[in-house]
Amino acid sequence: MHKFNPEHLERLMSEEREKELSPEKILREAGLKPGQIFADIGAGPGFFTIPAARIIGPSAIAFAVDTQAEMLIDLRDRRNPPDNVILMKSEEYEIPIGDFEADFILLAYVLHETPDKVRLLREIKRVMKPGATLLVLDWTKKAEEKGPPLEERISDKEARAFVEEAGFDVVQLSPLNTSHYRIIARRPA
Repeated sequence: MHKFNPEHLERLMSEEREKELSPEKILREAGLKPGQIFADIGAGPGFFTIPAARIIGPSAIAFAVDTQAEMLIDLRDRRNPPDNVILMKSEEYEIPIGDFEADFILLAYVLHETPDKVRLLREIKRVMKPGATLLVLDWTKKAEEKGPPLEERISDKEARAFVEEAGFDVVQLSPLNTSHYRIIARRPA
């Protein structure tokens, strides 16, 4: 189970990736709104965090959470995050956010890197308000030149099963493009 190597973090911020994924569009389509408390679990250098911070506005909070300090240092020192972004170093299964705080959580390209997927998802559920949204993005289970190797990818159906086992209600499972899928789920009220 490999983690993304911070030495390659420029790939995460590339124009090509921006064109392929359009983070602001993805977040808005999943329902992120002004005033919401947002958390990006596995934020990396802020590819999704910075657009989310702009969407939610200066009076709301965007938590950028990552297990790798190098990612957060890059976000802080090189990406000029808005003032409403709070950087948080976490452990694999311990998110330093209080219970029932977040309105919207993003888990982008992290689930396939996590040994105990249900444990991580249950920890995410803990920090979410009742009725809050979880957006999971990950790699389609197919061999490609880019992204993680096939044997490390999980299918959309496997991912959905993990999300449901952790106690979420899946609202939507759909392809994002030829390489990625999205799951939109809710923490039950």
